[in-house]
Amino acid sequence: MNETSNKRTVIVGMFVLVGLAFLLAGILMVGNIHDTFKRKMKVVALFDDVGGLQSGNNVWFSGVKIGTVSGIRFYGQSQVAVSLKVETKAQQYIHKDAKIKVGADGLIGNKILVIYGGTANAPEIEDGDTLRVEKTFSSEDIINTLQENNRNILEITTDFKTISRRIVNGEGTVGKLLNDNALYASIDQAAISLQATSAKANELITKLNVYAAGLNKKGTLANDLTTDTVVFKSMRASVMQLQEIADTANALVATLKEASTDPNTPLGVMIHDKEGGMHLKRTLENMEKSTKTLDEDLKAAQHNFLLRRYFKKKAKEEKKHPSAQSHNPTE
Repeated sequence: MNETSNKRTVIVGMFVLVGLAFLLAGILMVGNIHDTFKRKMKVVALFDDVGGLQSGNNVWFSGVKIGTVSGIRFYGQSQVAVSLKVETKAQQYIHKDAKIKVGADGLIGNKILVIYGGTANAPEIEDGDTLRVEKTFSSEDIINTLQENNRNILEITTDFKTISRRIVNGEGTVGKLLNDNALYASIDQAAISLQATSAKANELITKLNVYAAGLNKKGTLANDLTTDTVVFKSMRASVMQLQEIADTANALVATLKEASTDPNTPLGVMIHDKEGGMHLKRTLENMEKSTKTLDEDLKAAQHNFLLRRYFKKKAKEEKKHPSAQSHNPTE
């Protein structure tokens, strides 16, 4: 009896121990208590608002869970200091210039902390380091932004309603343009005129380009005037000579004008003294008559027997020397 009772006691004890072992393993698997035995380091982050973050929430890096939130406490005036326990095996991947932000596990899941960024040139984080925090928009901030946008859209819609009503009533420039056919026709005509003006301007520019190309063509007068300094100096000298001639002519005209106004000068006598003018005219007529008489007397002398021999001898000499100039007044 005693041996049978002892065996039962041993078997029951073994079953109890196995059950306790399975129970402890299940508790460790469900509660992730096995993470307690992993080597971890402490990191701190200072937030203005943790958005409902609690101790025990997970810490993620590149989509991998690397630690948990170990504590939350107030810091300074209104900040919150969050302590993290990060596995040391992830230390080599997290650098001192990395950032941390509050996120969510899924669309409406639990709050988590997400570590991201950092450059390879920066050293690795160490125990007790403080990570930089990035400001994120919470769901409340998003809702507030949406409400503000809704108010703005409502105001814009109200303004559009007012503008459309004024347009329909023919008020304002756009309303008159849409409702007044005469105004529309006038603007259309102005647009046509502008197009015609633009076409003429393009034509003028084309002609100016052709003219400019002609100026650049060597051998032309315009090119010589703009490039040949000798031609330019010659024309400038000619212009100066013409200016001098014009000045001389002006002085001569002024002198003649002054002499004509003075009755004591010959020109003034001819212009103002009729008797003197008539006398001068008779003198000129007498001189003309005397010239004709002298000419007739010379012709008569050629036929005189005393001078006939002289004129015949002179005629023979002129035939011998046809290139000689004759000074015979009768010629």
